[in-house]
Amino acid sequence: MKYCNSLTEFSRFKTREVKVGDLGFGGGNPIRIQSMTITDTMDTIATVEESIRMIEAGCELVRITAPSKKEAHNLQNIKDELRKRGYNAPIVADIHFTPNAAEIAARIVEKVRINPGNYADKKKFEELEYTDESYIAELVRIKEKFIPLVRICKEHGTAMRIGTNHGSLSDRILSRYGDTAKGMVESAMEFLRICQDEDYHEIILSMKASNTRVMVQAYRLLVAEMIKEGMNYPLHLGVTEAGEGEDGRIKSAVGIGTLLADGIGDTIRVSLTEAPEYEIPVAQKLLTHFEGIERHEKIEEIINNPLHSFDYARRETVEVLNLGGGNVPVVIADFCLKEEITPASFFALGYNYSVPLDKWHISDMAADYVFAGNNDVNFEVPGTLGVIFNYQKWLTRKKGYPFLTINDYLDETELSKKLNVVYVCLSELSEELYDKLKGDKTAVLMIDTYNENGLAEQRKLFTELMTNNIKTPVIIGRSYVDLSEQQLQLSASSDFGALLLDGLGDGIFIAAENCGSSQSINSLAFGILQASRTRISKTEYISCPSCGRTLFDLQETTAKIRKETNHLKGVKIGIMGCIVNGPGEMADADYGYVGTGKGKITLYKQQTVVEKNIPESEAVNALISLIKTHGDWVEKN
Repeated sequence: MKYCNSLTEFSRFKTREVKVGDLGFGGGNPIRIQSMTITDTMDTIATVEESIRMIEAGCELVRITAPSKKEAHNLQNIKDELRKRGYNAPIVADIHFTPNAAEIAARIVEKVRINPGNYADKKKFEELEYTDESYIAELVRIKEKFIPLVRICKEHGTAMRIGTNHGSLSDRILSRYGDTAKGMVESAMEFLRICQDEDYHEIILSMKASNTRVMVQAYRLLVAEMIKEGMNYPLHLGVTEAGEGEDGRIKSAVGIGTLLADGIGDTIRVSLTEAPEYEIPVAQKLLTHFEGIERHEKIEEIINNPLHSFDYARRETVEVLNLGGGNVPVVIADFCLKEEITPASFFALGYNYSVPLDKWHISDMAADYVFAGNNDVNFEVPGTLGVIFNYQKWLTRKKGYPFLTINDYLDETELSKKLNVVYVCLSELSEELYDKLKGDKTAVLMIDTYNENGLAEQRKLFTELMTNNIKTPVIIGRSYVDLSEQQLQLSASSDFGALLLDGLGDGIFIAAENCGSSQSINSLAFGILQASRTRISKTEYISCPSCGRTLFDLQETTAKIRKETNHLKGVKIGIMGCIVNGPGEMADADYGYVGTGKGKITLYKQQTVVEKNIPESEAVNALISLIKTHGDWVEKN
């Protein structure tokens, strides 16, 4: 199935234009940036002032929650005050569970967002059985509930976002399609078909998930379905509950950037557990990464696509030491430009040396290899760290592993008996190289690109290897120069994440000159692997970005929980501000911390309620006790 215009030639997937107020989305319009207020919608002035901070930061569409009729009515006061102060950005009302609130809001604001999973459906985690007849009867019931909103939107010129969320699929959809990307798409398509029956087309679609694999697969599947049915509605992109800080930025860029790279997406929101105005610069920098990509050097088309674009399957490779086979992707640090390498140099890579104990301490995010280039390493390195040298340097010492050009590899006879890292770009692939690789159980390819559309060129390289049945492990390499630390986070996450989500790559090598410290680059590498679900090395927090429904201070609470639990490698903790975002939205989480009343918290083990209405002051300790009860707790070192 086709999900974009081309896998090798960048162009945006052409969608129809949808007007939200006077602002155009899709069509020939630029990609729009939006965010959502976190104030109480009934506090008109606070909401207006926060909206202004967002708009002045570059937010083009302001979303405000309307959980009940009173908040929906108050949108008029908010809109009037914004207009009085000279701000004309369109407003979208965020609706869950309450069709009557949506019908009020649709007469006031320029757009309403509804979630098919809870607008006219329910989620009680019940397994239901339907015959074809009873399923159709349910669709008739939903249509009766939904049509009044469609007709109001049509009458008032109000746009609509049909926003499916992975974690809030209804019991009906889950029973029929399972917890799948297909279920997410079908959930939206049911509502979309009702709109089409009413000849209403001012629609934008979204497929959000906290799991980047699921999110990307769902959007791709949605576009494929639209192509099949002759539809072209604009797409809103976002990774929901991405979290905060570096992790939130990396996770958002992995998901959103993967789709943008294929020309998918007409508006984006970076969902961070931070003040909404801080989301805007992140979104802007992410879009900056793709500026000029359409002018890239031509890449030959992929005719027969061997990739798994709609599900996850890792490329099959042989095992070379700890690379390829069933091993998690490795991290290779770049030290080739360092003036000198000392034991202290490795502190930034997760290795700390104790002089009294004469012992290396190794963290969960310790790099697997370091590329030393022509530098000397005249001391004993940690046993878990491999050192790679330029070929001629390696010849003089015969320790570590050689880094070879294609010519070195094809012409030289003196090679390592364990591991040979061969540098290759797409243009250097050849039958001679394939023949040698097929008989070599020591070779690992380090791929690189100088193309403006580097992702597409490296994807083409992978498909050539797969088509020629080459099972040599591949390290994905990318070079960056003179970027800010945050721009590097977003650019590298987009470049590497897109390949990793397609099951490609047995390691990553970020060569970043003047882009931040070795420690920040090492952390970024592990963060990209974590966000793409290919290597879990730390606790994962599925944390919603807060909104007017939130029942506690999300940023403060997330910081508290992180402080106590950030040593629990591989444990996923959902931190949700209200029942709308939990437990459904944290579908992937092992444990859930959900606001269910003012100052009251309910704890979940996966999707099962364990303890209700715990006072907020006691809830973090109760969460720790719950984790201990289920055997996932370890004491800090």
